[in-house]
Amino acid sequence: MATDTQSSSLGPGFDVAGSQIRYREAFNKTLFDELRRDPDVFIMGEDVAGGAGREHLGIIDSWGGAFAATKGLIQEFGAERIRDTPISEAGFVGAAIGAALTGSRPVVDLMYFDFITVAWDQLLSNAAKNRYMFGGQGKVPLTLFARSGVAAGYSAQHSQNFYSIVAHIPGLKCVVPSDAYTCRGLLAAAIRDDDPVIVCNHKKLINMSSFVPDESYTIELGKGRYVRRGSDVTLVGMSYTTEVCRLAAELLAEQGIDAEIVDMLSLSPIDEDIILESVTKTNRIVIVDEDTPRCNMATDIAALVADKAFDSLDAPIKRVTGPHTPVPYSKPLEDAFVPSPEDVVATTVALLGR
Repeated sequence: MATDTQSSSLGPGFDVAGSQIRYREAFNKTLFDELRRDPDVFIMGEDVAGGAGREHLGIIDSWGGAFAATKGLIQEFGAERIRDTPISEAGFVGAAIGAALTGSRPVVDLMYFDFITVAWDQLLSNAAKNRYMFGGQGKVPLTLFARSGVAAGYSAQHSQNFYSIVAHIPGLKCVVPSDAYTCRGLLAAAIRDDDPVIVCNHKKLINMSSFVPDESYTIELGKGRYVRRGSDVTLVGMSYTTEVCRLAAELLAEQGIDAEIVDMLSLSPIDEDIILESVTKTNRIVIVDEDTPRCNMATDIAALVADKAFDSLDAPIKRVTGPHTPVPYSKPLEDAFVPSPEDVVATTVALLGR
């Protein structure tokens, strides 16, 4: 792939060498970088070695793990650091927490975000609370990544986006990259962090491309970013809904509406300042969240704005979310389930009384 020199509005403020790569490639590249950088990092999960144990059949890394996230790792780092596990999420997440407590930096592939519930006791009772219960004497440098979101007919049990339940738990951090650039920076920061971090990779983003610097970098956990500056309304996105907001802003611009886009990137800790700064300027806010509407992140952000920026509002707080129903398998119903750019446009136009 050709290397470009391109100025990145998200980077350090100067020209950097990099290239357009897919989200999945940025993720894989970061795993390589962090495994090389720190010998305490290792990866475990279902199929992460992509066929390890069948070398006698000539099968080594035949598919590169789920969504090819771990492709090529076992050839360089071996089975000691790229560990296939049984289909037992509670078991291998518990083992990873134990490894983290004793000095390693495990990176766990949970495959689908929905499966976090199977390992919930380990995360809730052990990973999240250890630092607090022992007065800060212990660290739990655990990174857990999984694919989230509605895409391509994965249906009710493999399509959920209930990251609000992770954000609800003190002691767990949760990040939601929105493109290849933020994927690379947030994953590196998560692996280097001394607390448990959940990295949610939306399935619709995995094959999308964006500019990524060649050199390793981190993005601070707990900080959002501006994707687009505007003056009429604040659109808040997270993970794939940031892309939905971007497409909606283009449509709104055709109607003379100047939308600002805030990309949350981190849901716990959450960047309250960027939300309040933006809505204080635009005086209107639309929050776009693919999750179901009860107790989701859109509701949490709405409560924040109502509590701390109410006097800045010229219109009601609006949310665009999925409906309160399981994710359907049918493609037309699946399309109707997720917030679309047109949904955001309709909500925004009505909010502004246009």
